[in-house]
Amino acid sequence: MGEKLLRAESASPLYAQLMERIRMDILQGVYPVGDRIPPEHELEERYAVSRVTVRRALQELTASGLLERKQGKGTFVAQPRKEISERGVQGFHDACRESGMMPSVGQVWVRTLPASPEDREDLSLAPETSIIEIRRVLKADGMPVVLESNHFSMAYAWLENGSLRGSLYRLLQEYGIRAEKSKYDLSLKDANREEAELLQVEEGTALMLEKQVVYDQKGRPLHTSHRLIQGRKYTLRI
Repeated sequence: MGEKLLRAESASPLYAQLMERIRMDILQGVYPVGDRIPPEHELEERYAVSRVTVRRALQELTASGLLERKQGKGTFVAQPRKEISERGVQGFHDACRESGMMPSVGQVWVRTLPASPEDREDLSLAPETSIIEIRRVLKADGMPVVLESNHFSMAYAWLENGSLRGSLYRLLQEYGIRAEKSKYDLSLKDANREEAELLQVEEGTALMLEKQVVYDQKGRPLHTSHRLIQGRKYTLRI
């Protein structure tokens, strides 16, 4: 198309100008959410820039979350992520009952893992420490709808001996620990083979990914949570 939209004499680097141009094109619907953007050689021609400039701009836009790479398929406009700083906490079991559904727990896995950098930051842990992971399949009216992975510091290792087929928050409340608030964000993720099998969906199905850091009644980090939600069968209320 040969659209001469960028200025080499500008103080702003060409890749930064291209980033802004592509961002504006996305906002204006030239590249709709979920659609594949043109390959590098077409962008090179469309915006009259080098392949190096195109690649740098795409890398930066992908890192920022505006675009996403799909192996073997190309680069796509990412679904917008909804990010909210803080909210109250409601467990799956209570949310299910409020919606008129019967909650239950399917498979449960518990293991001890080295804390990742993300764990150490979110849970305020010291270097070279471990965490306990509780991974569960949550069901509504007998249908698997959520695959969750909760990370706790080793101070909560006793949870392994508790009833993990009920509400974790009610179990914690028995010991005077209340989940009061959380920081979280939402995005979309395509189900891999294991996730698809556990949630009884087709591989590649779009799942809602909810990441949380949950705090107790004293404002201390209680646990992190990664939940993959089968949105066709379960609605997450915010």
